[in-house]
Amino acid sequence: MRLGRRQFLKAAASAAAIPAMPHVVAAQAYPSRPVQMIVPFPPGGPADITARTVGQWLSERLGQPVVIENRPGAASNLGTEAEVRATPDGYTILLAVTSQAINATLYENLNYNFMRDIAPVAGIMRVPHVMEVAPDFPAKTVPEFIAHVKANPGKVNFASGGNGSGAHVAGELFKMMTGVQMTHVPYRGEASAIPDLLAGQVHIVFAILSGSIGNIQAGKVRALAVTTTARSPVLPDLPAVAETVPGYDVSSWQGIAAPKDTPKDIVDRLNQAMNDGFSDPKIKARLTALGGTPRSGPPAAFAKLIADETEKWSRVVKFAGAKAS
Repeated sequence: MRLGRRQFLKAAASAAAIPAMPHVVAAQAYPSRPVQMIVPFPPGGPADITARTVGQWLSERLGQPVVIENRPGAASNLGTEAEVRATPDGYTILLAVTSQAINATLYENLNYNFMRDIAPVAGIMRVPHVMEVAPDFPAKTVPEFIAHVKANPGKVNFASGGNGSGAHVAGELFKMMTGVQMTHVPYRGEASAIPDLLAGQVHIVFAILSGSIGNIQAGKVRALAVTTTARSPVLPDLPAVAETVPGYDVSSWQGIAAPKDTPKDIVDRLNQAMNDGFSDPKIKARLTALGGTPRSGPPAAFAKLIADETEKWSRVVKFAGAKAS
């Protein structure tokens, strides 16, 4: 049974209200050995880079090594399932990402319920996507793009890194909010779509900013807008889609989660270490260089983000009729 948004937030608030038990030795001593961070994606990608940045600052603040363990597969499901099955003692934490909110609806038979089976710890950052087209595409702005697609119904297609990927649901939300007709073309990763974009075989990609900024700055692609409600400080002159389509808001977010039933004082210790890191200008600069906006705050704030995003992407996945491939 899927856990509802209100139930999830109530459970998160209840967990936060549980007093720490003074006789729990493991909690008092935490951490007394290395902490493992599961990253549900391969090494070298944006999620892995973020995890290693966060792992370094957590190591410094916890006084123990944070060891990154990459467990890719099934669009983050394999690593996520390993996390929810882990002992809730704070020694196995998870890099939580947007995929988990999307997968809650995209996959019909998951072996876990993300909102039920995790304890939110802290957000890390949100990274916008970018509407990008080939340099010779007729439209140069979002209004021009919408007009072009409406004048050519069914003739424009958008690429993504696969069914249920961030780029896929970003395009489907755009369709849902503007009424345009576009055909989805899934690839094995966003990078695989760029050559076909430049060759005119696909027309637009809602690509994540951190993986696109090099192509944008080199002039290989033309960026039309960022997908967050506000402009990105990395590309301040680039408008937001929401300036044309009010309320349109898409970003890839990342945070830290632990298994459910992790003691509150351990969650709070991890949360404090995370938030302390955001006060370091070098860390903030590193996250900004990755295209992200840092997100500090208490566990409840991250719980609300997960609940809101799960509800939002559930509507979009159902609208698109998307299924896991």
